Amino acid sequence: MNFLENIHSVWLGIKRNKIRSFLTMLGIIIGIMSVIIIMSVGAGAQSLILNQIKSLGSNLIGILPGKSDEKGPPASVMGVVVTTLKNDDIRALVKGSSSYIISGTAYVRGIDTVTWSDNKIDTNFVGVSADYPNVEDAKVTRGRFFSDDEDRSLARVAVIGSQVARDLFGIEDPINKQIKIKKNNFTVIGIMNERGVSGFQSQDNQIFVPLITAQKILLGIDYVSYARLKVDDAANVDDSMEYVRTTLRDRHNITNPDSDDFSARSMAQGVEAITNVTNALKMFLTAVAAIALAVGGIGIMNIMLAAVQERTREIGLRKAVGAKNSDIVFQFLVESVMITFLGGIIGMLLGILISVIVAKIAISMGYSWDLVISPYSILLASFVSIVVGLIFGIIPAKRASRLDPIESLRYE
Repeated sequence: MNFLENIHSVWLGIKRNKIRSFLTMLGIIIGIMSVIIIMSVGAGAQSLILNQIKSLGSNLIGILPGKSDEKGPPASVMGVVVTTLKNDDIRALVKGSSSYIISGTAYVRGIDTVTWSDNKIDTNFVGVSADYPNVEDAKVTRGRFFSDDEDRSLARVAVIGSQVARDLFGIEDPINKQIKIKKNNFTVIGIMNERGVSGFQSQDNQIFVPLITAQKILLGIDYVSYARLKVDDAANVDDSMEYVRTTLRDRHNITNPDSDDFSARSMAQGVEAITNVTNALKMFLTAVAAIALAVGGIGIMNIMLAAVQERTREIGLRKAVGAKNSDIVFQFLVESVMITFLGGIIGMLLGILISVIVAKIAISMGYSWDLVISPYSILLASFVSIVVGLIFGIIPAKRASRLDPIESLRYE
């Protein structure tokens, strides 16, 4: 029996035993589907994280309180309150001797129920300096942003995000209206332009107030959570980083860099570190998904062994009319490979479909998610399905080829 006849025979067998064939394929379908989904969703999630960081700009320097090494973030990222970074530190960096740093702002955050008239919403308020629009390339679509003098004088003014304006005021004009944050009245002086999600935070669902006002009136603190500095050109970021470290060490009386109580990172460093972490995570998840392929392969071997038992008389008849052991081996290997290949095709199609659905949902929610289905993953899935069929089809094929034709013909 030649190769094409084997394929035709196997195909007829699959059609005759649809349910058994499907159950045989199921493990491979799930395994291949899992690999495709994890590789695609992993790449999409990685693109989301990197796009969020890149959206902040390649010429930004981030400063966090607390010491960190090159391999990990400072404790403040993990939710530990570190009070070593002050607003005066950031002002000194912006007003200092570096001609590369053109603006900067510190940040503090809080959550509260904000009210206007009878309307209430739960949202974030963010304390920032007057430089915030320059640092983050944000624009005020109506009204204005607060000034440095208003920040220093504890002015109770607020600039609201576009979503806050819709949720709290509806069709009313928010400008010059009084809103209440933590039982304090603030006058709305501006509405930010729509920005969507940036830095993992919806920029449209926030209220911006002067930094010192947020510190002293709303939060009762004298430190800042983090800061960002804007450099005139990405090529000058490294020099600016050294200036930041030198200046903060001088202000904090630090002589040994190992005793730093702050962390300064460029966006490029952040992108590189997160890329390495997410690549490792993708490989780990893909390896976990590959376990499903091994389980599917074992399932195929078990079904094929059962098929050998069922087809004992057929094997004996074929050997009686002249079929060689190699012919029997080839027949069962072709069947095993064909089943796994068909399962692989179905798994790939389902994996691609689910990956597209996940990407569409993420994009519809406003996230910068890239749909990534690489030809490499398709080729890998096809190759793996064939290899699994060969590996787990060998034992049943060898067992079938060793059957004695006379004993097989007597088998009931």
